[in-house]
Amino acid sequence: MSLDGSYDPDNIFAKILRGELPCVKIYEDDVVLSFMDIFPQAPGHVLVVPKEAARNALELSDDALAAAMLRVKRIGNAVKAALAPDGIMIAQLNGAPAGQTVFHVHFHIIPRSDGAQLAMHAGGKADMAELEAQAKKIASFLD
Repeated sequence: MSLDGSYDPDNIFAKILRGELPCVKIYEDDVVLSFMDIFPQAPGHVLVVPKEAARNALELSDDALAAAMLRVKRIGNAVKAALAPDGIMIAQLNGAPAGQTVFHVHFHIIPRSDGAQLAMHAGGKADMAELEAQAKKIASFLD
């Protein structure tokens, strides 16, 4: 799909935002919903999904983008505090050629450890009990 395609209100993240599909939630407010990626590239891989309907960051309103980035920073710091990784990767992909697979704007927060390779994007499904434990630990640093 190209960057100039129309927004599909039935994409998986829109369905999660409407509560039609479950997620392992970390944080929610009027701007974003944050949850564990069920196909993580590394343990503790978190998604931050703005609630405004937009295919990618280039289509998101300036106000929604600015507000989302403040939440990405806050949640990224919670991931850092909870999981103590060697580094944190923050990624946002715009369009299929850039690697975007879900066409609702979202941000990836991926803990990185020295020497550890990233798993393939959407490679293998995580253990749900492990995701729940990670989410609870990360969320505890957001209180």
